Amino acid sequence: MNDLALEQLRTLVAVVDEGSFEAAAAALRITPSAVSQRIKALEAATGRVLVRRTRPVAVTEQGAEVLRLSRQVDLLVRELRPADGDALPLTVPLVVNADSLATWFLPSVAPVLGRVRIDVQREDEQHSLARLRDGSTLAAVSADADRVPGCSVTAIGVMRYRAMASPAFIERWFADGVTAATLERAPMVNFDRLDDLQRRFVRHVARGSRTEPPSHYVAGSDAFRNAVRLGIGWGMLPDLQSADLEAAGEVREIAERTRTDVKLYWHQYQLDSPSLAILSEAVSDGAGAWLR
Repeated sequence: MNDLALEQLRTLVAVVDEGSFEAAAAALRITPSAVSQRIKALEAATGRVLVRRTRPVAVTEQGAEVLRLSRQVDLLVRELRPADGDALPLTVPLVVNADSLATWFLPSVAPVLGRVRIDVQREDEQHSLARLRDGSTLAAVSADADRVPGCSVTAIGVMRYRAMASPAFIERWFADGVTAATLERAPMVNFDRLDDLQRRFVRHVARGSRTEPPSHYVAGSDAFRNAVRLGIGWGMLPDLQSADLEAAGEVREIAERTRTDVKLYWHQYQLDSPSLAILSEAVSDGAGAWLR
């Protein structure tokens, strides 16, 4: 692969990451016209439209395969042959679920961030593999054990969640116990529309009855935790986030045995990359110390 092709691949990565041709040009220190020419040349060489010229730029389904290749080649070339002014530590794009990001992930990788940089995208643990498949990232923390082609997958531990609420909330809404009827009335807190943890607990208790609790949506792991603490609703909190609140008497389980264990997996592209290896080892060691 010649230098021009390598620059085309690097330009595709920059366009997708920066969100526009102009921002990619600034990041690469070239003109927007040069960015456009490189993308057009790469599209001509591959025979497919790679990106939609929207704001932000979006990779097409056909372009996802080229983007995956571009990311991998760009990382390896930077490690093997750093360009002028481009030295380690290199940046590894990855996707991590919000609760891991708010608890164990950053303390786990912090010791190695002098040797590698991270570009973290936040995604629900059940949906993060889509970011690997579309070429957005090179690694992921996910609750999905399915192996993405070209990637390895390793079980790293379990995050335990329990249905929690403030004592005042429990006294008001669950004085008669946690049943399908009381869950139908008691407000619950969801992280977003993809968050299924609360609904899984409701389905378990309701056992087939159609139960649709009133819902609040609070996107942000710390904000979600605070919403439960303030009595806005009940929600599934990971033990790593609820332990201090429980010890202080600010939250407690809404009933006995409400736990849900979510298995987490580390996915990464199978590349002979020192940067990925450093990050993978840190994630594995940290997960062993923090997770069940």
